Amino acid sequence: MEALVPGLTAIGKGLAYGLAAIGPGVGIGIVGGKALEAMARQPEMAGRIQTTMFIAIAFTEALALLGFVLTFLL
Repeated sequence: MEALVPGLTAIGKGLAYGLAAIGPGVGIGIVGGKALEAMARQPEMAGRIQTTMFIAIAFTEALALLGFVLTFLL
């Protein structure tokens, strides 16, 4: 189904992905900041903290990829 105004489809897709990327972007920033804070407090646990941080970032990034796929389904 074609949109009534072709330009609005592109604007809608861009807006959808832009809004879908805000949450994961903020989430990754918070995860990274808290991980650095934890490593500064307990340097001997840096390896475990870093591993957990990367897993959390991967799950958070999956939300951004889901938003990216959603823009193609619109």
